[in-house]
Amino acid sequence: MPETTRKFLTSGGWKELEFVPFREMVTIHWIRPFEGDQPGVALLRYEAGAGVPRHRHEGLETILVLDGVQSDEAGDYGRGSYIVNAPGSEHSVWSDTGCVVLIQWDRPVKMLEEK
Repeated sequence: MPETTRKFLTSGGWKELEFVPFREMVTIHWIRPFEGDQPGVALLRYEAGAGVPRHRHEGLETILVLDGVQSDEAGDYGRGSYIVNAPGSEHSVWSDTGCVVLIQWDRPVKMLEEK
């Protein structure tokens, strides 16, 4: 299993990892997939112009932006930004420039819209 320490990820080591399709123009590298009641942890890589439609958080979601800028209705989050989305919160996500984020979900999200 590839190294996924904080130092490795924040110094650009994520560029060495294998990503697979997740959504249109978004790929994923699972660090720890959902298993039973355990949270999921992954890296998401958004191409420039990619987005995820409106969805609701069924559990806590935390995001650390490793590269680029991720946006939602509340603002733009550049490299080093730490975002917390509370259970029950809703938003859509996009990246005009492309980005890579480290994300942890307590539970999978519920999609409210589809692109």
